[in-house]
Amino acid sequence: MDKLTHPDQNLAALAKRQYGVASRRQLRALGLDPGAIDSRLRSGRLHVVHRGVYAVGHAALNQRAIWLAAVLAHGDGAVLSHLSAAALWRLLAPTRPVDVTSTHGRRGRRGIRLHRGAIHPKERVVRHGIPVTSVTRTLLDIAELSSERRLRRAYEEADRLGLLRRDSLELVYKRGAGRHGLTAIGRLLDEERSGATRSSLEDLFVDVCRRHGLPIPAVNASLLGFEVDALWPQQRLVVELDGFSFHRHRAAFERDRARDATLQAAGYRVVRFTYRRLEREPTTVAEELRSLLSRLR
Repeated sequence: MDKLTHPDQNLAALAKRQYGVASRRQLRALGLDPGAIDSRLRSGRLHVVHRGVYAVGHAALNQRAIWLAAVLAHGDGAVLSHLSAAALWRLLAPTRPVDVTSTHGRRGRRGIRLHRGAIHPKERVVRHGIPVTSVTRTLLDIAELSSERRLRRAYEEADRLGLLRRDSLELVYKRGAGRHGLTAIGRLLDEERSGATRSSLEDLFVDVCRRHGLPIPAVNASLLGFEVDALWPQQRLVVELDGFSFHRHRAAFERDRARDATLQAAGYRVVRFTYRRLEREPTTVAEELRSLLSRLR
């Protein structure tokens, strides 16, 4: 076997770092001229993956190699994005085609879905050696391309993996003015701002709001020295939730009604829903809330 030349040694090292793929520009930077590249293609030492992107030594590529090859095919500044970025971050399962965002490069490459656009420097990172959109930018891209159900799944997985920075998501949301996915992202942020629930009854109420497209209220919010179960501050609407085991004795009943009267006198509308109604009549409850929110806006 011939001893490897210096460019081939460098090529082998590059291929090892890049899952066995390299771009033509990288080969030229290693000292391989067009004739040398063509020679290696003819001999089977290089295999075309995309125009200007090659597999080194063999054509069998793993998933990361497929992603990186797609990014390399679109030149400097290109990043893995959308559903493919979510898969790299392990938020969703891998899908085809590969999503790439770039300000240049040609459309129509087999197996690649190109998204034209610039990526803010704070929204691009390198993960496992692959240029990719940040987790928060990825969530915004998913919101634009996919269903809200899939977005929520990715969001919850990012939170579970400790990858979610809500302050960063707020910034991405502000920078994304005019994009289609902002409404869905806004709903997720509203839920985060609303605070955590403390009971299954509150969970059920928030779930009814979410499933029927209602704005998510602040939960367990402080208001005029009281803590209320749910509050829409702009509409001055308060919801109190009555479960089977709460407010059973007379003193608690009287305190609740006195608090309701104080809030009503201060200009807040107070309504009450029971566990039974939320469980058995969620659509009716949601329509009542929608009507109230519309009239009080």
